[in-house]
Amino acid sequence: MTTPHPLHLVLGFVLGALVGSFLNVCAYRLPRGESIVSPRSRCPSCKTPIRWYDNIPILSYLLLRGRCRFCRAPIPKRYPAVELITALLSLSLVARFGFSIPYFFLFAFTAALLVVSLIDLEFQIIPDEISLPGIVLGLLFSPWNPLTTPLEALLGALCGAGGLYLVAEFYYFFTKREGLGGGDLKLLSMIGAFLGVRSLVPVVFISSLVGALTGVLLALLFRVQEKRTFAIPFGPFLSLGALIHLFAPQLVSRLLPFWPL
Repeated sequence: MTTPHPLHLVLGFVLGALVGSFLNVCAYRLPRGESIVSPRSRCPSCKTPIRWYDNIPILSYLLLRGRCRFCRAPIPKRYPAVELITALLSLSLVARFGFSIPYFFLFAFTAALLVVSLIDLEFQIIPDEISLPGIVLGLLFSPWNPLTTPLEALLGALCGAGGLYLVAEFYYFFTKREGLGGGDLKLLSMIGAFLGVRSLVPVVFISSLVGALTGVLLALLFRVQEKRTFAIPFGPFLSLGALIHLFAPQLVSRLLPFWPL
């Protein structure tokens, strides 16, 4: 890995922020069946189209002090947060891979994980419009993927869906309740296509561990009487597990020292 040029890091951050702004549009419109291309972005409260200088990622939110220029309604803090997170993900990938083929494909992968998490948290669905093209993209990218091989990417896509299906059936056998949806299966298949078959066990382990702890904490916080029926979307935890595997392989090695990465 070569040391990236400082200008490349700046460009990576700016590109990430711009893509983050687009991810906000996707997260809002896709589950509502709206076009992500038109019409122009508009204020959710007064529906006034947003001018270009009020739509600069992160900066416009700060200049407007978090309020719409026209109706003064608060702008959700989620918007600049998503832009900043996407910018930091892009910056991290540029620092690791430079502006290369792996950067662009893996940035598309991380952006897909982020928008899937946003949608699943709010609507508890994972759109096929993201996961299915993501599987294909991961397989097409596999010859240039430094993290895996074409064969392991194919096995990852196949075993990702199949392995999580067995977990879901196992859960249903003992609880007689659905624990995972079809969207989770396709999402793990996409993760396997990008990160390879050996990533699946760490990703599922980390996501299950963090998801279980989060579920218990939320159940205690909201005083849920029957904790076994307290449901939270699993997609964000699968995405988190994939991002940890991608950006912190040393942590994964410590958690699962017996598993080859």
